[in-house]
Amino acid sequence: MATQNFLSLLLAAELKSNDYVGFTFFIGFMAMTAASVFFFIESNRVEGKWKTSLLVSGLITFIAAAHYWYMRDYWIANGTSPTQFRYIDWILTVPLMCVEFYLILKAFGASIGLLWKMIAYSVLMLVAGYLGETTFRDNSVLWGIISTVGYVGILYEVWLGSAKKLAGNSNDPILQQAFSTLAWFVLVGWAIYPIGYMAIETDGWLRAVLNIRDMDLIYNIGDAVNKIGFGLVIYSLAINSMERAKGRVKEGVM
Repeated sequence: MATQNFLSLLLAAELKSNDYVGFTFFIGFMAMTAASVFFFIESNRVEGKWKTSLLVSGLITFIAAAHYWYMRDYWIANGTSPTQFRYIDWILTVPLMCVEFYLILKAFGASIGLLWKMIAYSVLMLVAGYLGETTFRDNSVLWGIISTVGYVGILYEVWLGSAKKLAGNSNDPILQQAFSTLAWFVLVGWAIYPIGYMAIETDGWLRAVLNIRDMDLIYNIGDAVNKIGFGLVIYSLAINSMERAKGRVKEGVM
């Protein structure tokens, strides 16, 4: 019965010409889909570890595209933020983005411990954030603090911790530049998510400054930039590293 009611609302609803938030749900879906196709096709162009890295990049945008398909319909039918779909997306894609750090540093000594540590931080950040936004809204500040611990843990690893040290010790300028760009994505790009959390309606510190409707607009644009941009950095790293390796082979032959 509930499913029938939702379908009825969806069929009766339409995207209004002034619904800029709705536009970004559709744009986000198409952008993520196009990026997935690109990364999957380009994964055949690279070899070895880079193939895995590009496949993971494609999975990140593919999962996001699937969720944006549902989120755009939810938005049109209800006009409210699809919080549950966002967190389902994030609980899958954010740990995969952490996996990318491990994959590019594996050749320089990254341990499986680093991988699980970053995944654990990301899960803590997201689970605590979801509980604070949904089940325990009256204690959202407490859950927000717990979520921030996970976010700060990831920041520490990529800016000061073992991941940063491995990249610095690699003596690979291409890797170091790409790693630095990814680290900025985590610091600046991911910052929109805790900002959005602080705009929730109960006791969010920014609720009087930011409207949650505006945050959906920012989330949609931020998701596209963060996920697609993250993958493009990995793609650039893969192509540049392979071209440099081929150049060395040619120099050796000559």
